Amino acid sequence: METFTNKKLTWSEFMKVEMRVGTIISAEAFKKAVHPAYKMIIDFGEYGQRKTSAQITKLYNPEELIGKQVIAVINFPPKQIANIMSECLVLGGVGNNNEVTLIAPERKVENGTRIG
Repeated sequence: METFTNKKLTWSEFMKVEMRVGTIISAEAFKKAVHPAYKMIIDFGEYGQRKTSAQITKLYNPEELIGKQVIAVINFPPKQIANIMSECLVLGGVGNNNEVTLIAPERKVENGTRIG
């Protein structure tokens, strides 16, 4: 496994990453994606709703995702994924079999809350 100990960031570089809490308001199978994924819309409060694609199908089904709060990076440039423009990157831990466990706040917080 690759380590990142030699790739240090400055504090000001880290603070440029906009990690925010959002609530998943829709989730469905993303049939046009190359790898199994869900299309989702996430509500980030004052930062608006963002579309994304996430390869989280091994541990989650769409019905259980709706209403779940997650952490996402919202200031990457939009990225074309199949037929949608992804507007945020949902964060998760990647296991040995590429299963993704979503990162979420311990308790409910306001959508748009900054992580830092």
